[in-house]
Amino acid sequence: METAPLVHTTAAGVKRRMTAKEVVVTLIAGVSLMFLGGAAMAQDSAGSKGNIVLVHGAWANGSSWDGVIQRLQAEGYNVIAPNFALGALAGDVAQLRRILSIQDGPTLVVGHSYGGVIISALSGDAPNVAGLVFVASFGLDEGESINGLLGDGPPPPGLAHLHVDAYGYVWMPEADFLGHFAPDVEPVLARAMYAAQQPGLGEGFGMPMVTPSWRSHPTWYVIASNDAVLPAPAQHFFAQRMGATVLELEASHVVMVSRPDEVAAFIVSAAKIALGSD
Repeated sequence: METAPLVHTTAAGVKRRMTAKEVVVTLIAGVSLMFLGGAAMAQDSAGSKGNIVLVHGAWANGSSWDGVIQRLQAEGYNVIAPNFALGALAGDVAQLRRILSIQDGPTLVVGHSYGGVIISALSGDAPNVAGLVFVASFGLDEGESINGLLGDGPPPPGLAHLHVDAYGYVWMPEADFLGHFAPDVEPVLARAMYAAQQPGLGEGFGMPMVTPSWRSHPTWYVIASNDAVLPAPAQHFFAQRMGATVLELEASHVVMVSRPDEVAAFIVSAAKIALGSD
């Protein structure tokens, strides 16, 4: 099928075929406008109750927040849940800072699992951050690492059979994903989550924490009492050490997937305080 030639109408109304150079210039101009428009959209929270940034952890991605996102948007919040590479911790933290820098006004930051390490590592350099919510999440203190904490005893059931590939990324096998990571998620959805899992670079789990941002920001914590990846006693310890406001739910590690109503409502309660969004 022959495509129609690109034409240009002159001021005199005469049509002529556009040169290759003119086509390239036109396309570049269009793409530039798209990027400028996208930047404006990312920053525009006018009319919303405030900004909420959701940070996923290892073996998940931004879509793990879907149920929570829908509920937060229905409440009138400007929500973003980007995908993180989960490579070097510094790279994930830099990405989070970039996302925060384009938010228009104060922002509540929520981290799940390893996402708690990312939001903690913002330290004092946390543009626009008004509060932090940890969801079944590591709440490391200065000098601590995930590997250091897990090295004190046998691994939890959900971490007992992890596979490290030739590039240093850590994968969770399907049986453990379905049986321990997301056992209370509808099986078809759980298998789709497994297929889309984002592995983390193993060296990130050994990185020591800087002075954590939870030391200088109000905090909230969702404890998943049936968690087979990060046991509930550890979550209680993290929450108590932070002085966090706590919600405990009978749920697996992906509590935001299996219990989105309660998790979203808790985030809203935190936002009302941190963002003044009553």
